[in-house]
Amino acid sequence: MLNFHKAELIDASAIAELINSAYRGESSRIGWTTEADLLDGLRTTTKEVASIIKRDDAFMLIGVLNDQLIATICCERQSAHGRNIAHLGMIAVKPKLQNQGHGATLIQAAEAIALREWRVAGFHMTVISIRSELIAFYERQGFKRTGEFKDFPVNSALWQPKVEGLNLEYLAKVIR
Repeated sequence: MLNFHKAELIDASAIAELINSAYRGESSRIGWTTEADLLDGLRTTTKEVASIIKRDDAFMLIGVLNDQLIATICCERQSAHGRNIAHLGMIAVKPKLQNQGHGATLIQAAEAIALREWRVAGFHMTVISIRSELIAFYERQGFKRTGEFKDFPVNSALWQPKVEGLNLEYLAKVIR
């Protein structure tokens, strides 16, 4: 069973390594969440993860199994229409351990903390729009497609698209 806790600065390097191994490069191909055919480069850095951990309006939640970091998620408090919402991102499970329910459990744990601590009215995220299997997974977690899109961000210092015309689709989950 996964144990969850908010990350501390000492966890930043291991979190960045996990996220990058789940999204990019050959190691990511073991799992089903890989973006290796879409993007080259890194998804994040230790510095970026550390800056999120330091924030009062965000947290990185980590999932530990047998004293090993195997899952992580970033949760950032935002405001929309005068209500607190939470943006979820950098959701990663160790590639060899994907497809075992850890991702769904991780999302539920992050949502519970955001609901308790921030009293959010809902959640949102962005997903590369051609990742239909990933969007379907999030839909099973209660997220809905909003029909809103934005261009995929350019960050040549970290990643380079292998595919032209990538965009991000917004998904949302409203709490009633």
